[in-house]
Amino acid sequence: MKHHFIAIEGNIGAGKTTLSNILSKHYDAKLMLEEFAENPFLIKFYENPQQYAFPLELFFLAERFKQQQEKIQTTDLFHSVTVSDYIFTKCLLFAKVNLPEEEFRLYQKLFDVFFQQLTPPDILIYLHAPITKLQSNIKKRNRDFEQTIPDEYLFKLQETYTSYIKQHHVTTIFVDASNADFINNPAHLKVITDALESDLAQGQHYFTLP
Repeated sequence: MKHHFIAIEGNIGAGKTTLSNILSKHYDAKLMLEEFAENPFLIKFYENPQQYAFPLELFFLAERFKQQQEKIQTTDLFHSVTVSDYIFTKCLLFAKVNLPEEEFRLYQKLFDVFFQQLTPPDILIYLHAPITKLQSNIKKRNRDFEQTIPDEYLFKLQETYTSYIKQHHVTTIFVDASNADFINNPAHLKVITDALESDLAQGQHYFTLP
């Protein structure tokens, strides 16, 4: 494995954490999962987005920065590979959707200061699934505060993610995850591992699961 920092991204319910857990075991890698449950503003945000969006995003910014500094910037003698279920730029993408323009400009200044101090991933796996699939996965995992997420919100996030993917410079494995089952279908996982272990050029590379 030539990649030392593998990040997995996608919309809410795309299967990021599931794939991160599987890949970390497959490669005996250090696992970095987003600690979203620690955010005291998360449930309040879903109840009143306008009031709680800014403190929500500030908390995520600070916590993700702290976690990435601790897990990525420090040397680990036992694991040469780290797998994460998010990229730090996620902070900016969600803030762009959730914050009004003036607050977003302030937030972006803070983000830029933090971002310059972090190591970006060597490769990004982006899981793309239709809104119906995302909503089905959200229902299955049954987190109370997520059950009323509207399709429109997921669509806005989807557009923001895909726009970012087209513009950024990290090598990206773009996966159509419409029928993804990484737990029960070894062929689906093999698509991912084969891509990670191949010599992909910089840019976006598109894969469909069998």
